[in-house]
Amino acid sequence: MATEALGDERPALFLRKATGLVRGWNVRDSLIYAVLSTNFVTLGLFTFTYAGPSFPTGQLLTSVVISAILVSFLVVAYTGLITTIPRAGGDYVWQTRILGSGVGFVFAVTGWWFILWLWAPIYGNILAIQFFEPLWATIGSPSGAAWFGTNNGIFVVSLITIVLAGVLVSIGMAGYARIQKWCIYGGLIGFAVIVVLLLINSHADFIASFNQEASKLFGVNHAYAATNAAAIKAGYHAPALGFGPLGATLLLVPNMMFFILWPNWGASLYGEIRGASDFKRVFRGMFFGLWITTALVVIFFLLMAKTLGWDFYQNANAAFFNGTFPIPVWPYPFMFAGWLVHNTAFQVILILVMSLWFFGWVGTLFLSSTRVIFAAAFDRVLPDRAAEVSEKRKVPLYSLILMLLPAVGLSAIYAYSTSFRTYTLDATLVIAVTYLFSAIAVVLLPFIKPDLWRASPASKVKLFGVPIVPVSGVITIGLLGFCLIAWLVNGNYFVNNPSSLIFMGAMYVLAIVLYVVARVVRRRQGIDLGLINKEIPVE
Repeated sequence: MATEALGDERPALFLRKATGLVRGWNVRDSLIYAVLSTNFVTLGLFTFTYAGPSFPTGQLLTSVVISAILVSFLVVAYTGLITTIPRAGGDYVWQTRILGSGVGFVFAVTGWWFILWLWAPIYGNILAIQFFEPLWATIGSPSGAAWFGTNNGIFVVSLITIVLAGVLVSIGMAGYARIQKWCIYGGLIGFAVIVVLLLINSHADFIASFNQEASKLFGVNHAYAATNAAAIKAGYHAPALGFGPLGATLLLVPNMMFFILWPNWGASLYGEIRGASDFKRVFRGMFFGLWITTALVVIFFLLMAKTLGWDFYQNANAAFFNGTFPIPVWPYPFMFAGWLVHNTAFQVILILVMSLWFFGWVGTLFLSSTRVIFAAAFDRVLPDRAAEVSEKRKVPLYSLILMLLPAVGLSAIYAYSTSFRTYTLDATLVIAVTYLFSAIAVVLLPFIKPDLWRASPASKVKLFGVPIVPVSGVITIGLLGFCLIAWLVNGNYFVNNPSSLIFMGAMYVLAIVLYVVARVVRRRQGIDLGLINKEIPVE
């Protein structure tokens, strides 16, 4: 693409005068995106599988509420950043403008570009255990369900995930908004059906139905009792649902971050969201998205306790966690709820409807990341082509390609190398580090960019005369610091693998190398990338 020229014929700092992106979303779209990003079905249920068994004396219900309260401060901090600099690229733009171009590039690109390649097979695994495996098992093919756990199955499902995510991003923001809206509405209808099923049936009804369907589908007799016995044999004793010991419960908070830390996942998209300069509107989108998820989790827990039995739900997770679950599929509670109706067609339809939670969510794999790559290219750090925008849908297609192709290659390695799978364990940790530096940026904003801060709507939001945005940044730093330390020193979170830490460290080294090369190349072209943090791009 042609570069702009200054009066002295030196290339301009930005690739062109405006990004070329359009504001295709409203705040409601961002709220739906926040609900799907903190997805209690795809991410929450997966987290609960190992959180309870890892910290058996902690209370899941209490930890979720505490976590949501703490993450609410992150929402305030990010709202302040968004309304101060409402530009595509989110963390990258804020960190480069406040902390410096090199720091911002390294932490934002590692956390939003390189690491999301590794999330493709993770998303794929969730698609397998929540859709393909229960679907195949329900239609009477347990062996078919088991295939999705093989090396070939993992690779195929990862490819399906990558294709789905790529298609959703390529149709543009307006198109994706329509699909995520249909998916969230359909998913909520499916959840409402499950709520009704669990309300009108008793615990005894569930035991009978569970035993009947487990015998019919898998040939496992007395499956309910066998599940409880398997957990007890493994040394697990489920705590009652309620408000338990605070110390053990707080240890669950870093676990809850694996699903509830993401209401700001759409922060890099706010250059394409109408009303991005309005503090209240931006705040409502992320805040209500977070607390809708929290409310759904609380309802889910209460219904598990009423109909499935809290002991049984926790025992099923613990047995699966320890490899002793008598049924050869992941303990998907919504599949179990469908067993209350002894009709295969109904059970299949329920699984299909609940899969909308995944299909509305899968676009989050690449959508936010493409805007970070785009912003870095627009700043001339990455090759110019990555900032090209398609004429029709206003999509940075080359940025999308930079997500798709590496994700395919790494998914293949993930599928066929069990040792490489351990390298992905710290993927969440790296994203949290990116968030940490944005929290640091919002605390330093009033001091480093005082004029920008005073002009921001965020500076006007005060409690007892104190600006709440920097204070929220400090609390967010505390939350993320606590989680990072816990993840690094406590093996019960399963993310402190030395090989994974080395691999993630290599990703940061790669980002540093890219930035140094870009500085050298652009300097030869007459562009000083160090000036990036002095300018804000025009949307």
